[in-house]
Amino acid sequence: MCGRYSLQVTASELADRFGVTVPSSFEPRYNCAPSQELPVVTDGGEFRRMEWGFTPSWAEESFDLINARAETITEKRSFADAFERRRCLVPATGFYEWTTATLDGDAGEQTDADGEKRPYHVAFDDDRVFTMAGIYERWTPPTRQSGLAEFGHGGGDEDATVETFAVVTTEPNELVSQLHHRMAVILPPEAESTWLHADPDDCRDLLSPHPDESMTAVPVSTRVNDPANDDPSVLG
Repeated sequence: MCGRYSLQVTASELADRFGVTVPSSFEPRYNCAPSQELPVVTDGGEFRRMEWGFTPSWAEESFDLINARAETITEKRSFADAFERRRCLVPATGFYEWTTATLDGDAGEQTDADGEKRPYHVAFDDDRVFTMAGIYERWTPPTRQSGLAEFGHGGGDEDATVETFAVVTTEPNELVSQLHHRMAVILPPEAESTWLHADPDDCRDLLSPHPDESMTAVPVSTRVNDPANDDPSVLG
């Protein structure tokens, strides 16, 4: 799965990477967590902040689904329509996984010996910005719908609508398999436009594990366990 990630870039770097307008108030993120409003790039070419925790438009209560399995994304009622019509890019510079296992190579030598799970930060060895495949939805909570109707506003007031997203996951590559049995779908830069704009059938070919040749997994501070800790020290 993908349950926590980093986005260690400035507003200008993000704007240059995706050709979008990014508010100058944007700051690097080191511990992106579910339920937070986080940046995505939509199929309309916009930089938007959405809540991480997908809720279908027809739901009567919040679902908070942070991941969507690639293998069943076209079959699950919760995700099928968004996969067909509302795909997005989720920018990241790395993601976190926790394990008690000893990894191959140098990283494993630093694994805790007390049996507790140790967090690892998985990233590209050049710290590049990459994108995870995402889907998004617009959801209006029923209580807001009824309140708007009562006061004659109907059910479409944008102030009442919550935009949510989920990260698509697939089988892990060899590196990530030492940490978890799932990983985010990482899109090559040349495939990002396809994910945003192509027919769903063409997008299914992108839902495979990214090769791990240029990826690393480095043990990091347990401070990352608390989403309130969102600063460079979590990577220490």
